[in-house]
Formats: sequence, C-alpha cells, structure tokens
Amino acid sequence: MSLYQTLQVFELLDSAWASGKKVQELLAGYADVEVTVKEVHGLKGKTDFIKIVVPGTEGKRLGGNAPTLGIVGRLGGIGARPGRIGMVSDADGAVAAVASALKLAEMQRQGDSLPGDVIITTHICPDAPTRPHEPVDFMDSPVETEDMNEQEVTDEMDAVLSIDTTKGNRIINHKGFAISPTVKEGYILRVSEDLLRIMEMTTGKLPVTFPITTQDITPYGNGVYHLNSILQPSIATRAPVVGLAITAEGIVPGCGTGASHEVDIALACKFAVEVAKEFSRGTCQFFNADEYQHLLKLYGSLAQLQQRQPEA
Repeated sequence: MSLYQTLQVFELLDSAWASGKKVQELLAGYADVEVTVKEVHGLKGKTDFIKIVVPGTEGKRLGGNAPTLGIVGRLGGIGARPGRIGMVSDADGAVAAVASALKLAEMQRQGDSLPGDVIITTHICPDAPTRPHEPVDFMDSPVETEDMNEQEVTDEMDAVLSIDTTKGNRIINHKGFAISPTVKEGYILRVSEDLLRIMEMTTGKLPVTFPITTQDITPYGNGVYHLNSILQPSIATRAPVVGLAITAEGIVPGCGTGASHEVDIALACKFAVEVAKEFSRGTCQFFNADEYQHLLKLYGSLAQLQQRQPEA
C-alpha cells in the first residue's frame, strides 16, 4: 500500500509555503534518486516544475534497454490562494505523482529496484489562478500548456501515465480512479487489457474506464471544449499516453478545498507503481503495436491532431 507515502506528501504540500524545494528535501535521503527543480514564470504567476528520476537496474540511465515509464502529475495548481485557503481538489495529481516517486525510492532502498527507469514529473504552485468552466470552475495554471509539456514530457519516456483530478464533470460517476483508452499520435486506441488487469488486481474490484473524445486529445487553446487537461501530455510525445483520473461520484470543482480523499490518491499511486513494475519488465503493454500499424496502413497518420493549428 502507498497510503503512508501519500499522507507524507499530502501534509507536505498542504501549505501556503509548498514548493519544489520541499519535495527535493523530502527525497534527499535517497542517494540514487535524482531530483531537479526549475522555477518557470508565466503571464499568470510562477510555479516549480519537478523532475524525479528513479533509475532502474537495466535502465537507459545505466546504458540498459529496459523501457522507461513516465508518470506525470497533471494539474493547474495545488492551491488557489488567496481566494481559497488550503489544498484544492486539483492537487491530487501532484500528490499522487510525488507519492509514487517516494514509494519507488523507498522500494529501491529496501532492495526492490525495477529493471527500467521511472521518470516522475509535476509542478507545485500554491497560489494558482482559477477560470470558469462548465459544469464547475477549474483551476487555471500560471503557465501555458506548452510550457507544462516542455517541462513534464520527455523523449526518454516510452509510455506515459498522466494522473489528474477529474471530478468536475458528469461523465464519470465513480469515486476512486478510472483509466482512459490509450492515446497515441492522434489515435484513440482501445483500453489496454494489461492496465485493466492491473487495475483489477490493485483495487480488488472490476476496472473502471472513462470515455474521451477527439476534442480531449487536441491542444488547449484551440477553442474547443476539453473534459480537462488529463490527456494534454499526448500532444507532446509519440509515446502512448493513458489518463489516470482520480474521480468522484458527484461534481467537484477543481478549485474546491477539503475535496481530496487520501485513500483514493493512494489507490492511484499504488496502481501507478504496479504499472511501473510490469512495464519496466515487459509484462504490461499500453497498446497493441500490430493493431496500431494496421490503423496507420488503413487511415494514415492522425498526428495533425497534436498541433494547435493543424496544417491544411
């Protein structure tokens, strides 16, 4: 279980003084874990981007060939101060991502290193803006989506889990977490059977998925409606991306406080860690490569959907 790590990270970030440096200090005792923090300024403020690398025994960092998993904590901000006091619902993605890094680091300390590298990225902003959205207001980000993708999605990632609070909608009516179909270069592919299996195993329940539309996998700022930003990492990579949504039965605004549920975050964290274990040793695939190649042969590339202004 990853509840202990989730509680540690939750208490660390539930502060007006939360920062990337505090996360760096949390992981300072793990000698093999690399943590970098970069402060980035935007038109609406600033935020600390964090990149955590937990190296594998056969990972690329050591010259090996084991695949690299990317875990992205996607959000606008962990707080909306001074308008809202405390951690907002939107923070769940950051908490889950950092808790996943902490769990993987502790596993490594206890002798359980994974074959492949795991790269965890997110950002920490305790005073992000909010913005109107239907059916409830969203958290906004101090920086643009392109800036977020530049800092959070890297070419090293062979597959990406994008963790995001996804409670401000009427599409998902389930408390816990849900996964999306796999998205790759403009294609919405079928839901990964391996990820469904791992979800059943880690929750002890039937797996839960959520629908996405073509609009959701296009860039923010193009004037079309998006469920939220959970699949924005897919516009910045050729790797397969799956959304890991932390969810609720009712509609919860992203800027709402007192709306995070630690056990649900811990479940998402545990799922991410188990995916990292299996993906890095080749027993979990995000998509069927043969099916994808057949789609390309039939219909060609849909990579134009990754562009804000598609070419004519």
